[in-house]
Amino acid sequence: MAACAALPSSIVEYFEGEDFYRCGYCKNESGSRSNGMWAHSMTVQDYQDLVDRGWRRSGKYVYKPVMNQTCCPQYTIRCRSLQFQPSKSQKKVLKKMLKFLAKGEVSKGHCEDEPMEPILEDAVAGDVALINKLDVQCDLKKLGDTLKESLEREEKKKGKPAKKEDAKEVTQSQEREELGSGEPSRSVEVRATPQPGKGADLSKPPCRKAKEIRKERKRLKLMQQNPAGEPLGVQAQRGPKTEPQQPRSLEELIFESLPENASHKLEVRLVPVSWEDAAFTSSFSQSLSLYVKYQVAVHRDPPEECGKTEFTGFLCTSPLEPENPPNGPDCGYGSFHQQYWLDGKIIAVGVIDILPYCVSSVYLYYDPDYSFLSLGVYSALREIAFTRQLHEKVPQLSYYYMGFYIHSCPKMRYKGHYRPSDLLCPETYVWVPIEQCLPSLENSKYCRFNQDPEAADEGRSKDPDRLRVFHKKAIVPYGVYRRQQQDPGEEAAVRQYASLVGQACAERMLLLRS
Repeated sequence: MAACAALPSSIVEYFEGEDFYRCGYCKNESGSRSNGMWAHSMTVQDYQDLVDRGWRRSGKYVYKPVMNQTCCPQYTIRCRSLQFQPSKSQKKVLKKMLKFLAKGEVSKGHCEDEPMEPILEDAVAGDVALINKLDVQCDLKKLGDTLKESLEREEKKKGKPAKKEDAKEVTQSQEREELGSGEPSRSVEVRATPQPGKGADLSKPPCRKAKEIRKERKRLKLMQQNPAGEPLGVQAQRGPKTEPQQPRSLEELIFESLPENASHKLEVRLVPVSWEDAAFTSSFSQSLSLYVKYQVAVHRDPPEECGKTEFTGFLCTSPLEPENPPNGPDCGYGSFHQQYWLDGKIIAVGVIDILPYCVSSVYLYYDPDYSFLSLGVYSALREIAFTRQLHEKVPQLSYYYMGFYIHSCPKMRYKGHYRPSDLLCPETYVWVPIEQCLPSLENSKYCRFNQDPEAADEGRSKDPDRLRVFHKKAIVPYGVYRRQQQDPGEEAAVRQYASLVGQACAERMLLLRS
């Protein structure tokens, strides 16, 4: 038995049973279900381990959805930041920001991947809100059927004279913009309306498909090469072939140099969530005003429901104890506000947790007047770049956690656009590439991603008696505490807690019991 003076940092109070509340995604009045606990304090390692078991925090409230019962299953998602390459639409957002900073240009149109506004879940307001990208859907089966029908018509027409009164059918090869799935270009049928009195010009050679023309050019080029493979004639004077241009890195796109007379100046400041920090306290009033403006304009919240009390409890209070080990990041571990200052005023704030293996995004709020800059996408890309920067000092810190991926809610699928990324298996707690998970999620809202039927939760609670309890200002093993209690329901609640947090956290954290 230990005295309270020897208390470790993590002290939690578990709420027995499951909470039923209104779902912020499908609006089911009692469909969302979760288990929760109040974290009086918590180490960053304990929270890292909890996040890797599907937990998430909102202020000091830490919750875990009951995945096989909740109406909208929420799967923890992480991006492998070291392998991340921005998509075409994400590059557009970065270029849009650079143009605005350099010349003051304001984009009139919306990016095709423009995010929809983040959803603030009613009961658990801490659900991450980065960006929501509009899905660009393409029915490939329909395209394939159309292509097949077009080819069949071409075969039937071979050898038959063209009639002037017939409508001319032209098949053109159209290049599509590259989708995230990497699908190749397809040929689609385009019907051209014939002009009166005009038909096929028989004096000209028949129209050839672009694909055939490209093949012919390739054959001619190969014929012009000698056995050694060296180009002949004029081609030989061009010198050796250059290596294909490498795509620009995320950092090169973000930190492209601006002219000296740039129209605007953007500065990103990392501020610890601490009332003892001068930068945090001095910017609190401006940050609060921005939060209220965002909640009222974007989420239509009444001003009295998003005031100082709500803001402080939600985004300015964290159970994470700051840690500054010598082998850790220069800024230390803990909770932070990443403030985006434009020309001397805050236009966006990204709330993040820096943990031993990841940067975990908590929430984002921004000035609606600058929504044309796609600040949701931009801040997510900056946070990925920040994760890579921290990795240079801390090699094991390499992931960017984006909160929950909710496939059953189309608005919340945007997080899957930051790839490569993984989803957490809700039964074995192993990470599975999202590409392998999506087919299963199309068939069922709840899925076990681990395909090994024999695999089990390696971190499960194996010996609940070793769980540590904080009772009457003393720390006792649960085995000792259990013998002192007469309540038969007590053991069920403690065992449920142990199974959800896992053996490692159960042995490190203190479970507060009255």
